[in-house]
Amino acid sequence: MKLILDTANLNDIKYFNEYYPIVGVTTNPTILSKEGGDIVAHLKEIRNIIGPDKELHVQVTETKCEDMIAEAEAIVGLLGKNTFVKIPATDEGIKATKYLSAKGYGITMTAILSAAQAMIASNAGAAYVAPYVSRLENICDDGVAIVAEIQAIFDASGTSTEVLAASFKTVRQVLGVAMTGAGASTVGSEVMYKLLAHPTTDTSIAGFASDWKKAFGDVTLKSLIEKAGK
Repeated sequence: MKLILDTANLNDIKYFNEYYPIVGVTTNPTILSKEGGDIVAHLKEIRNIIGPDKELHVQVTETKCEDMIAEAEAIVGLLGKNTFVKIPATDEGIKATKYLSAKGYGITMTAILSAAQAMIASNAGAAYVAPYVSRLENICDDGVAIVAEIQAIFDASGTSTEVLAASFKTVRQVLGVAMTGAGASTVGSEVMYKLLAHPTTDTSIAGFASDWKKAFGDVTLKSLIEKAGK
């Protein structure tokens, strides 16, 4: 399952882009509003950090089909290839997705809360559908189960549309989605950190270092190899 970072914080993007195997970054109007300032320059800097080959997902702010189309064209014109336009799952959004996908634009249909919405989005030509896992669970539904339903429908139909699961609060949710066979998940910085972190890993590494130092002092294995080769 591909991992995408769900943030517009430049420091976090720099860190995870350097250290983690992320394939891109997703944003939305709420995420961008937290950063403030010159949002056009901010988006260009995100693209600069991740480079031209990783995915950047940016959501429209317009609500009418014709306006969404014009805004989508402007977004891709600004940010270049591998830019996916996020469009909400509304009737106007579906209409815009049909038009834009036929023109070759990559569309991520967002705010998906049901398998039926995902099926319609896929039929409209969306490259990705983004079901909201935690938001489903907040309304007493099973977010991971909905993702599994969507993936089963996509597998049965042979569509090229991928699931881009979103809205995670726990690592367990991310792992649950991964087990459904979903193509991708977009994960916020806090949960992304937790995917790798584990206290027993930390204590194990500390133990390795302590045992080595007791036996060999402050030298490294590399230095011993170099010394032996002389």
